[in-house]
Amino acid sequence: MVQPGRPAGHQTEPVRAAWDDPLKLVFAGTPEPALPALRAIQASAHDLVAVVTRPDAPAGRGRQAHRSPVATFADELGIEVLSPRRPSEPEFQEHLRALAPDCIPVVAYGALIPRSALDIPKHGWLNLHFSLLPAWRGAAPVQHSLLHGDDITGASVFTIEESLDTGPVYGTVTEQVTAGDTSGDLLARLSLSGAKLLVAVLDAIEAGTAVAVPQPADGVSLAPKISVDDARVRWEEPARAVDRRIRACTPAPGAWTTLGGHRVKLGPVKPVYQPAVIGLKQPAPGELVVSKKHVLVGTGTTALELGEVQAEGKRAMPAADWARGLRLNGGEVLGR
Repeated sequence: MVQPGRPAGHQTEPVRAAWDDPLKLVFAGTPEPALPALRAIQASAHDLVAVVTRPDAPAGRGRQAHRSPVATFADELGIEVLSPRRPSEPEFQEHLRALAPDCIPVVAYGALIPRSALDIPKHGWLNLHFSLLPAWRGAAPVQHSLLHGDDITGASVFTIEESLDTGPVYGTVTEQVTAGDTSGDLLARLSLSGAKLLVAVLDAIEAGTAVAVPQPADGVSLAPKISVDDARVRWEEPARAVDRRIRACTPAPGAWTTLGGHRVKLGPVKPVYQPAVIGLKQPAPGELVVSKKHVLVGTGTTALELGEVQAEGKRAMPAADWARGLRLNGGEVLGR
């Protein structure tokens, strides 16, 4: 039985009786982080009959239409793909009723589900959300968890309601946030552990042992989509906050600053508590200090060493190579 609010290590998967019928499932998801859950469901004893994903979208320099990762995976397996522009479309809902799914597991689908669609499957739509609800309800839970300095985060499986991420929770899994984690690192780990949790919840629903618990009223926080301005580095902030912002925005949307009016993307940085140890001075907020092997930048507290830097229209490169190419001598100020 999946215990609500307990980490995966404390869950026991239900024993399936010989007469139990597998759940008929339609999976809803779009980006790469949805694939571990889709693979886990496809490999389970449940019956995956179709996937729902966002329509093909332009991507890359040529802006060619590209299938979503979920659609591409389904195509390879010969699984039917449904790509409505909106889940409210009558034709889509009619097709969904004809498929008659018992449940629709969801991972990062990317569209709001209207009540008329939520009511179609017997066991509803179950969302794998990458936070410990009710913390970080919204589109960017992993980024906000890093941005705000959480030590522990996790994933939750809950029933989708019309309001944002408020439904009762079937189970959770926890994940330690490490000092060097980017949002990409953390999301990769959560997508794997969350996939196991999602299948365990589906197994429990099939066995009739699943219990969903309402979310508490306390501890609610919101995680809206990270904007381009959110990703702009504020060099006057403490070094710890600058570091968190850069890691939270890596790989997307990409932390950035400016130099000479041109935008520069930044990869993860390293703290430098005593620049004098490597023969460099303590810079002011945003000020660059450059040596042959190191590029430091000042913050509201201690200095940070730049890692990879990507100038507009250029490839990412080590900060020392970037500085050498621009013939930076130090004293330049980022963010002006």
